[in-house]
Amino acid sequence: MTRIPIHGLTNAELDERAREILPRGRGFARRIHRQVMLEGRYEPLVFGLGAEAREAWANAFSFELPEVVRVESDEGERGATSKMVLRLRDGLEAESVCIPMGRGRYTLCVSSQVGCKMGCTFCETGRMGLLRHLTTDEIIAQVLVARHRLEWPIRNIVFMGMGEALDNAENVIHAIRVLNDEAGLAISQERLTICTVGHVDGIRLLERQGFKRLNLSISLNAADDSLRSKIMPINRRTNLAKLQSTLVSYRPRRNFALGVNYCLLPGINDTEADARAVAEFCKPLERVLVNLIPYNPGTRPLTRAPEADEVDQFIAWLRAEGVPVRERVTKGRSVMAACGQLGNPEARRARAVTGANQAATTRAVLGSPS
Repeated sequence: MTRIPIHGLTNAELDERAREILPRGRGFARRIHRQVMLEGRYEPLVFGLGAEAREAWANAFSFELPEVVRVESDEGERGATSKMVLRLRDGLEAESVCIPMGRGRYTLCVSSQVGCKMGCTFCETGRMGLLRHLTTDEIIAQVLVARHRLEWPIRNIVFMGMGEALDNAENVIHAIRVLNDEAGLAISQERLTICTVGHVDGIRLLERQGFKRLNLSISLNAADDSLRSKIMPINRRTNLAKLQSTLVSYRPRRNFALGVNYCLLPGINDTEADARAVAEFCKPLERVLVNLIPYNPGTRPLTRAPEADEVDQFIAWLRAEGVPVRERVTKGRSVMAACGQLGNPEARRARAVTGANQAATTRAVLGSPS
């Protein structure tokens, strides 16, 4: 029987599964769940379980965190921005970033996939293609490693790491419930943010979940269909008008404010006309906040990073149009931990080579023709 990862369940879900599966010791489920989530350890022995109950728990449930391959840090004015690389059970790697927000508060940027199939041209992860979705427990594991292994004082969680969160909606939505579970990690919805390239079906699914306080932001990056389709292939399937109408109807609460992320690409999307187009896109969305993100070049730069005066000019154009805007200060660029820099495009090639070698070995063993 495949063991069930405890950290992929809410407290109530573990209690229910334990009552279904275990012949002994099922009454300790809620305390064991809190031990895993709040202490980062799985030691049923401390609760005084008998030998049969301990064996039953060991056979039915697991708690295994991924290996920390490396941690890289980039010092800044507010503290160090740190990237951790985790090796998953199949050998693939996922990256997460701890971002200082000032006043001793930190945000963890978590991944939802290994790679991404959205193909945004300015994004390192997009160059990997999609290798696979992360499971709920692998998403939660990033938070637990950060808190209990690296002792990072994480306050907020943003799904803005590797992958398109709403392309893996089932696991991400379940992860939100696990993070939000009052009997577990108890991270309030106000401190959780989903970022999407504009996955319309995923946004509609998210709306049906009834998360009243969850934050949502979209990656816009161009408010002209022709340009956006060039740099963000999803726009060829879901144009700006369809995305805009979906966002107009997305109102989980009366005072909801949508985050609109705009990566400033010099020579591509940085003109006054581009700023006016952003303002027109935002106009029917009621409350918005544009997060202006200076482009962070990756291993194959699409353009250069913008100068400070170019960022200031674009902000001024947006404000002249009445659009609330703030600059997202670049953090972690030197260790490839900044926005758009996560991921290892060589992972796809390495996996393809491994797969080809395994296939060749199988053919040799079986005597099959190549």
